[in-house]
Amino acid sequence: MAFRSSRREFLQASAVAGVGFWVAGGVRAEESKSPNEQIQFACIGVGGKGQSDSADAGNSGVVVAICDVDDRTLEGASKRFPNAKKYSDFRKLLEEMGDKIDAVTVSTPDHVHAAAALMAMRMGKHCFCQKPLTRCIYEARLMGQVAREKKVQTQMGNQGTANPALRRAAALLKKNILGTVKEVHVWTNRPIWPQGGERAAEQPVPPYLHWEEWIGPAKFRPYAPGYHPFSWRGWWDFGTGALGDMACHTLNMPYAGLDLRNPVSVQAETSGHNRDSYPKWSIITYEFPANDWRPALTMKWYDGGKLPPKELFTEFEDPKAPTASGALIIGDKGKLYSPGDYCSEFKIVPKDLVVPEVEFERSPGHFEEWVQAIKTGKAAMSNFPDYASPLTETVLLGNLAVWVANEPGVGAKVEWDAVNMKSTNISGLEEIVKPVYRPGYELDV
Repeated sequence: MAFRSSRREFLQASAVAGVGFWVAGGVRAEESKSPNEQIQFACIGVGGKGQSDSADAGNSGVVVAICDVDDRTLEGASKRFPNAKKYSDFRKLLEEMGDKIDAVTVSTPDHVHAAAALMAMRMGKHCFCQKPLTRCIYEARLMGQVAREKKVQTQMGNQGTANPALRRAAALLKKNILGTVKEVHVWTNRPIWPQGGERAAEQPVPPYLHWEEWIGPAKFRPYAPGYHPFSWRGWWDFGTGALGDMACHTLNMPYAGLDLRNPVSVQAETSGHNRDSYPKWSIITYEFPANDWRPALTMKWYDGGKLPPKELFTEFEDPKAPTASGALIIGDKGKLYSPGDYCSEFKIVPKDLVVPEVEFERSPGHFEEWVQAIKTGKAAMSNFPDYASPLTETVLLGNLAVWVANEPGVGAKVEWDAVNMKSTNISGLEEIVKPVYRPGYELDV
C-alpha cells in the first residue's frame, strides 16, 4: 500500500512539473513517455461500454490487467492489450495485481459496480465507474463515502457532463434565467431490451461464460437466455431498468443546474410488473424541497414510449418536439428544452428572453478529466462524493416508487427520508435500498 501511495504522489508531482492543470481555455498536459510516470490501469469489464472505457485507459496510460466473465470478450480485449494479464474474477485481479495498478475502470452490469469499485477504492485505487454508479441507493451512498475517505479520484461514466452546452445550461439555470422553476420533465426512449416478462427456462451455461462470477453479489439463479450480455438491464436483481440506464445522462443537466438532490417523495404510474422484471413503461413524479436558492419543484420522468404533453413545447415551434428523449425545464419567465440524452444542445423561449453570458469550466474530455484528476488532485466534475453518488441516489429513488406500483396504474406515494435512506410511510423497501449480498461479495467491512 505504501508503494502505491507514494506512486500516487509521484504521478501528481510529475503532472505539476509539466502542464498538469486543466482550466477553462487551458492546454492539455504533454503525455510522459516514461513508464514510471504513466498511469497503470486495470479494466474490469471490457465488452460493451467497457470496450471504449478500456480504449480510453489504453490511450491515457498502460493497461496492465483486464477482466471479463465472457472468455470471448476477454480474448478480444487481449488482442488490443497483449501485455495485460487476464482474469475472469475481479477479486483475484485486485488481490494479485494490487501493487501494480493505480486506477481501475468498472464497466460491468450494474449489480457488480459497487462490489468491484469499493474493493478497488479501499485499496487506494482511483476509479472510473459506468453509470448508473450503482444498482441500489445504499451502494451509491457508500461509494461516495469510501471515495472521500480514501482520497481517490473518481468519475462516473455520464459523459455528457463534459459537454459545454450542458455546463452552460446548468450555469444559466443557477442564474435563474427562467425565473422561478416549478416543473421539470425528463424522458427516454428506453427500454430497448425485453422487459416486463417472465424468466426463460434454465439452460446449460455456455462454455465461454463464467456464470458464478457473472452473478457475483446477486442472489443466485440458474443460467438462462435473456441476461447476458445486454438484457440484464431489465431485471431487478441485475439492472436498474430504463430509469437507471438513462437518467444519469438525461437528468444530468437539470440535476447540475437545479441541485436536484434529496427528494422528499416519489410516486409512479406503471404498466405493472412481477417484481422480477421491470415494467414496460413508467411515469415517475419526484418532489424536491426548496433549498437555499430555489423554491420546491416537481420533476416527472417518462419511459417506455411515454412523453410529456406536446402542448408544453408549442413555443419552441419545433414539429419534432418532444424528441424520443430529452429534458424540459419550465419557469415563470421561460422554458429550456434540450433534445437528446446528453444536452449537446438546448433552446430557450421566449425568443426575446435576455440570455446573459455565463462562466463555466470547460472539460478537456470526460475520461481525460478523470486522468488529469489523478495527476493533479483536482477532482473531476462527476466525481463520486460530490456529484455522481447523490445523482445516482436521486435517480434510483424512483425505482422504489416503481416497486410499489407493481399493479397497473398509480402506486402509493413513497415519502422519503434522504438522510437516513428510508421511507417514512411504507415498510418492506429495506432490501431494495440495501440488498443482501452473496458471501464473498459483502460491501461492509
